[in-house]
Amino acid sequence: MATAEVAVVSPSSLNTDTTPVPESAGTAAATAATSSATTAAAAVAAVARTGSEATVSKPTMATKLLSLSGVFAVHKPKGPTSAELLNRLKEKLLAEAGMPSPEWTKRKKQPLKIGHGGTLDSAAGGVLVVGIGRGTKMLTSLLTGSKRYIAIGELGKATDTLDSTGKVTEEKPYDKITQEDIEGILQKFTGNIMQVPPLYCALKKDGQRLSSLMKRGKVVEAKPARPVTVYSISLQNFQPPLFTLDVECGGGFYIRSLVSDIGKVAGELSSCASVLELTRTKQGPFTLEEHALPEDKWTIDDIAQSLDQCASLLPEELALKKSKPEESNEQVLSCEYITLNETEENDDVIKTF
Repeated sequence: MATAEVAVVSPSSLNTDTTPVPESAGTAAATAATSSATTAAAAVAAVARTGSEATVSKPTMATKLLSLSGVFAVHKPKGPTSAELLNRLKEKLLAEAGMPSPEWTKRKKQPLKIGHGGTLDSAAGGVLVVGIGRGTKMLTSLLTGSKRYIAIGELGKATDTLDSTGKVTEEKPYDKITQEDIEGILQKFTGNIMQVPPLYCALKKDGQRLSSLMKRGKVVEAKPARPVTVYSISLQNFQPPLFTLDVECGGGFYIRSLVSDIGKVAGELSSCASVLELTRTKQGPFTLEEHALPEDKWTIDDIAQSLDQCASLLPEELALKKSKPEESNEQVLSCEYITLNETEENDDVIKTF
C-alpha cells in the first residue's frame, strides 16, 4: 500500500521577463518554504508600488512554483488513484503559474519534482503526503514512519481484491460472530507479525505489478508472508455485518489483508471479510484534520504556507538534510519540458514518472 511517486517538471527559459529561480541552500524543507514566502511578499509589494492590479504576474507565480521545496499533505478523496490525484494537483499548479501541460518532452535542467509517498488505493481516502522540489528526497524516509487508518470491514463477504471494488468470491455466515470474538483476536494481529500481501497490489513479479497481471487474467502466486508491524489496533464499532477498526501500523502493511485475516479466524464458525471503507487519518506527523489540504487549497500560495507550517513537524535529521547545490541561479525559467520516466522496484520505494 505504500509507494512514493515523483513527477518532474524541467526548466530552461521563458519568452517573458522572469525572476531567476531562487537558490535553496541549507535545509531541505524549512529554508525553501521561507524563501517561497519571501518571493511572494516581494511580488505583492512590487504590485502595490506600481499601482497596478492586485494580481501577481504569471512569470512571478512560475518563479514561486519552481522555488517551492519541502513536504506537505493533501486530502485524497475516494475514487482517483494516488497517481491520478498527483497529476491533478500538478496540472492545477502549472495552470496557475501559466506553464504548459505535463505532456511535453523531457529535458534535465534544474528540474522541479513533485511526488507522493505512501500510495492509497483508489477506493481509499485520507492523508496523502506530497513532496515538492527537494522534498521528494524525504519521501523514502517518511515511508518508514507510522500510519493510522480507520477501516470499516464487512463480515460474511470475500472479494478478489479484498475490498469493495472486487468481485465477490465467497459468502459465509457471520451470525455467530460476536463483538467479544473480534476483540479477542485483535491481540494476535498486534506487534511484529507476518503478513501475506494481497494479490491485487503494487508488488512486482518479473517486472510487472501483481495487480496488472491479475487484471489480465494471469495466474499469480501469492507473495510469501513478510514481517510487518502493528503498533495498535482497536475495535471502534460492531454492528454486524460491519465492524470498524482503528489501526496504527508501519510501512508495507496492508489493511485489506488484516480485515480478510480477521474474518477467517473470527468466531466459532470461520467466516470471511473484506474492506468496505478505508480512510488514512495520519501518516508520520501529518494528520487528516490538521494538515491535509483539500482540493480548493491546492494553490501555490496555500502550498507555500503549508510547507512553512509542516517544516516544523519533520524530524530534525530530515529538516536539516542538505542537498547538492543547484546549477547557476542565473538560469531563468522555462516550462517547455516535462520528464516522464517511470521506475519502481517495490511497494515501498520512490517511483519517478
